[in-house]
Amino acid sequence: MVRYTGPKNRIARRFGANIFGRVRNPLIHKPNPPGVHGAKRKKKSDYGVQLEEQQKLKAVYGMLSQAQLVRYFKEAVRSKENTPAAFIERLECRLDNIVYRLKLAPTIFAAQQLVAHGHVLVNGKKVDRRSFYVRPGMVVSIRTKSQSMPIVKQSVENTVQGLPEYVSSDPATFSGKLLSSPGVDQIPFPLPINVPLICEFLAHNS
Repeated sequence: MVRYTGPKNRIARRFGANIFGRVRNPLIHKPNPPGVHGAKRKKKSDYGVQLEEQQKLKAVYGMLSQAQLVRYFKEAVRSKENTPAAFIERLECRLDNIVYRLKLAPTIFAAQQLVAHGHVLVNGKKVDRRSFYVRPGMVVSIRTKSQSMPIVKQSVENTVQGLPEYVSSDPATFSGKLLSSPGVDQIPFPLPINVPLICEFLAHNS
């Protein structure tokens, strides 16, 4: 799977939020949008608003591709459940995202790397697929040999970032568990995201 290597801070500044949870972010010092002298924001069309909501969602989950987003949406539609709820659940339960939510990695991008490089276990077995679907009851942990990595230790010791109510963490064992399927209103998005609007957009453009 291709890993995003583009300008992360510029994207965060564009949306006006520290969207990736990075410690260093020029957003703190440059609150204006990117552009010459902080280009003025123009009023967007309905299509533009829907497109921006979709781009925010992609960014929050580690710069997912359009193909990935469409795949999750189609799975949600086929599930016969409430489409927005099923859609966001599939995104939130990706292994890389659960690693991030459990504070086993400081950012979603760091979580992606930990998974891809084989540092993460699910129910005691190595899983290196970032899109692996974590189900309630599954235990996610960092393998013993990887627990001494500075990026992991510093993240686990972080007392600023809280835990969503649908996960539990055991910092002493560098592990945690998904307790229940996350609801849209439980997910700690760094900025408002209109999930139903995104589903409407995907229904007409995929």
